[in-house]
Amino acid sequence: MKARIAIATILLAIGSLVLGSCGGKDPRTILLETKECLQCDLSQADLKDADLQDAFLKEANLSNADLSGADLAGAMLDKADLSGANLSGLDLSIANLPDANLSGANLSRANLNRAFLENADLSEANLTNADLSDANLSGANLTNAVLEGAKLDGAVMPEGWAGR
Repeated sequence: MKARIAIATILLAIGSLVLGSCGGKDPRTILLETKECLQCDLSQADLKDADLQDAFLKEANLSNADLSGADLAGAMLDKADLSGANLSGLDLSIANLPDANLSGANLSRANLNRAFLENADLSEANLTNADLSDANLSGANLTNAVLEGAKLDGAVMPEGWAGR
């Protein structure tokens, strides 16, 4: 009986520590400290120039966030919502963005070299002078995307893509 009470007390203490470690912190703070924020709401967050290299942001809501100049190289952004976000000058090289929503995002001068953008929605996105070399855009929606000056060397484009 005493052993069961001792085990229950230990488990309760561990649970309190785990819950207390996140207690009251906003998703932005957690992301900056841990580089992880699964399914969190970071809409309209100011993450300008943030070091988020190799961050895990699967299904995160980053709509209308300011990530200009940030480093998200190698980040996992599967099904993330980046619609309307300011991503100008951002480093997304080797990042994974399958099924991500980048509609209306500002990706001017962004580095998307070798990024995985399969089935991503880039409709209405500004990709002026972006580096998309060796990126995988198969199945991506580029409807009304601005690609002036974009570097597309070696990029896998969506089937039926007719150019700029």
